[in-house]
Amino acid sequence: MIIDCGTCAVAGLACADCVVSVLLGEPATGTLPVTPSPESTDVIPENVALLPVTHVDDEHAAALGVLAASGLVPPLRLVPRSEAS
Repeated sequence: MIIDCGTCAVAGLACADCVVSVLLGEPATGTLPVTPSPESTDVIPENVALLPVTHVDDEHAAALGVLAASGLVPPLRLVPRSEAS
């Protein structure tokens, strides 16, 4: 499972009650510490949320589900933008 917080439709709104924030901490805000290469067409805004991308294997995802169902950690609140529309 890949959890890409940058594609989450509720990023910022649901971060405080999401298992990713519990495990990795709240996303920071600031300026990205990268400069696009001259051949890049990407535009990087000056102030953006630095949102994590997390790789979780199936066994760990199942374990997080059990912990969330038991109330020990909050559930994954990821809502991909394509599903939110």
